[in-house]
Amino acid sequence: MQVATLKQNANITAIKDSIAKQMDFAAWTSWIAPLDFEIVNDVLVLAAQNQFSADYISGVYGAMIKNVAAGFGCDVKIIVRGVSSVAPIANDNNVQSYAPVADTNVPVAFDAFIASDENMFALQAAKKVASSPVPFSPLYIYGASGTGKTLLAECIKSSAQNAILMSGGQFVAEFTRALNKRTIFAFKDFCRNCDTFILDDVQALAGKRATMDEFLQLVVDLRAMGKNVVLTSACPVNNLSGFDRRAQSLLASGLVVDIVAPNAAVKRKMLVRAGVKCDVADAIANRIACDGHLIAGVANKIKTYAELMGGDVTLDVAEHLLADTLQKFKTPIAMVKAMCEKLGVAYDAICGAGRAKSLVLARQIIMVVLKNATRLSLTEIGNFVGNRDHATVMYAIKQIEKMQKTDLMLSAQINQFIAECK
Repeated sequence: MQVATLKQNANITAIKDSIAKQMDFAAWTSWIAPLDFEIVNDVLVLAAQNQFSADYISGVYGAMIKNVAAGFGCDVKIIVRGVSSVAPIANDNNVQSYAPVADTNVPVAFDAFIASDENMFALQAAKKVASSPVPFSPLYIYGASGTGKTLLAECIKSSAQNAILMSGGQFVAEFTRALNKRTIFAFKDFCRNCDTFILDDVQALAGKRATMDEFLQLVVDLRAMGKNVVLTSACPVNNLSGFDRRAQSLLASGLVVDIVAPNAAVKRKMLVRAGVKCDVADAIANRIACDGHLIAGVANKIKTYAELMGGDVTLDVAEHLLADTLQKFKTPIAMVKAMCEKLGVAYDAICGAGRAKSLVLARQIIMVVLKNATRLSLTEIGNFVGNRDHATVMYAIKQIEKMQKTDLMLSAQINQFIAECK
């Protein structure tokens, strides 16, 4: 009996070693190492902590495990601890449950997102994600506040089958609540029991190590199961502060697209669609900041005034009503600060001595825009970006103009900035 037990333990150790050699360390540690291994009548029995783990391991690693076990003359059976066969339970504690916050969002169709030519790529990618599994998951959409990231996320949620939409702050709060209430396995099951998982404002996870690790594992698991992940952010992946290189690499491994601020045509269409008269929309579109939230606020103000006061809102009334909102003129400093926000960099960093690649590129873009949108001299431009000298500004402009010839996305972004600053 003792000899048989020793032989069985040796076989289990050998099987574990063989499986580990065929997996990366993170997957082995997360999924296979926690299993209970046992050989019963030439059957390798693997006991998982919950039903989700059993199903996931069977679907993703089942074939590989069977091949390894066959080399030792064993079949394979994956069960849940304490259950003789795989049965439909929620997690390792069947009294555990997770109730998500009630979804109060009104369904939003893709027609609600008014796309400019620069944003058409992002819109088509979002529609593709909403219609079927895609090979470019995760879809990472970034842009400044007011460009329509959240609206696009809501459109995907409304059009996709079995989709979950959470804000970054909500994910942090729900994960913490699940830990405190000891319902973490039920929370894990809930997040994975979907076809498309959408996280709006992923930057909210910065600095929250445990939450970030949980979310990164969620992205890995959903991708392995052929499901879609959509992320939105205020900045490019490589500008995410508080995210290590491993996290940035994973988030950038799918499709990264940017959306730019609404141009004059989009702003006009948004206003007209909201009920603003065409002549008023034509006159004020170029005098409203390129921020979708602000444009919606302007439309609501005009609409509410018309409803409460009666009659149409003329241009004179609109200018008086929006005196605190309509732009009269733009100073170079205001232009620089606005571009800093859209590029996801701090104004102090642009004026500082930092030499990070992304920061240098942003600084050079701002110089080119000021050259083309204003009558400032090169020396004056340098003064507005941290007192750079004439030669530095000239070099930056030459570098960007060279890049524009081959980088169409960069060229479109710069042209958008120039149009906004004029």
